[in-house]
Amino acid sequence: MPIPPATDPADAPIAQLLVTSEAIRRYARLTLDENPIHLDADFARTTPMGGIIAHGTMSAALIWQALRLNAPTSTRNHPDDFAGARLSIRFRRPVRIDDIVRGEAVSGDEPDRYAVRVVRQDGECVIEGSLALPHRPGRADRPL
Repeated sequence: MPIPPATDPADAPIAQLLVTSEAIRRYARLTLDENPIHLDADFARTTPMGGIIAHGTMSAALIWQALRLNAPTSTRNHPDDFAGARLSIRFRRPVRIDDIVRGEAVSGDEPDRYAVRVVRQDGECVIEGSLALPHRPGRADRPL
């Protein structure tokens, strides 16, 4: 099911990343995930991915950034409102060097429920899923 863009870039902050080989190398060091699919072009060419791909979690982090950047001020000011959140995602497409990826979160029909995704510069969805925040009395129930 297609998800409309969460925000208009002119109206809201954007959780966006230009994927570079340096960003992938730094992320590999940070996470201790030095799988050659992310770092070794010769090896990566021999895999079904056909080349280097970015870590999925590097792109998935944009979902949290989008939620945080575009949440109501009352939620942004209380980061523990995100504690206990349930994120369910599916990786649809690989992210490669020179891709620009953007995280999006759209409020759902129920309070504290969001449709989430990460899209590439060509509009192709690379990650999609849902996020549920545990209900906390007093938290603003305004959508993103």
